[in-house]
Amino acid sequence: MSKRLLEAAKKVEPKKKFSIEDASKLVKEGSGVKFNETIEMHVRLGIDPKNSEQAVRGTVVLPAGTGKTLKIAVIAKGEKVKEAQNAGADFVGENDLIEKIQKGWMDFDVLVATPDAMKDASKLGKILGPKGLMPNPKSGTVTFSLDQAVKELKKGRIEFKTDDYGIVHTAIGKSSFTAEQICENVKSLIQALLKAKPSSAKGIYLKSITLSSSMGPGIPVDPAQKFASATI
Repeated sequence: MSKRLLEAAKKVEPKKKFSIEDASKLVKEGSGVKFNETIEMHVRLGIDPKNSEQAVRGTVVLPAGTGKTLKIAVIAKGEKVKEAQNAGADFVGENDLIEKIQKGWMDFDVLVATPDAMKDASKLGKILGPKGLMPNPKSGTVTFSLDQAVKELKKGRIEFKTDDYGIVHTAIGKSSFTAEQICENVKSLIQALLKAKPSSAKGIYLKSITLSSSMGPGIPVDPAQKFASATI
């Protein structure tokens, strides 16, 4: 471990689980590099990751945003093109945008499509699928509500989902955020995870929560706080 990381780790008491407020302060203090680090959150859920019915997936709008301005592309038809443009989408089109992507253009962070445009957009599956950029109803990126979708994405809407081990990994801010902003985002994500709890999941649901900056130590968060009972 580097000297910087060792110094940051000294602030984290062994085996202690911190409140969200204290963990938010510590994760910010643990960021001692010159660039604006990403603050990450890792939540291990009490689900059976092999059971598709217990897969947890959803979206949440982070109150303080993500610290990143997303470039949003929209594939739409008719009047929905104007709606997307008025909502603030960076790139809007139909077959012309599909052809542009097929030729290798990828200067966007999120691609949204209306349901009636998905038949044509489906040909992008092989290109966008492996990159996680293919529009999907479960992530809210296949919708006729373009005004809402684009504005929420610009404000800080993120997608979360469990991996093969039942863990959710996601970015929830930047080291330039205040501790209060980090705290707000953490609480919003946990509340969204609680709402997304599968009915078939039994026992302890929030098993562990850890905050960390890109180059900092992990900060264990107490998952059994009053706002988030571990058996909810």
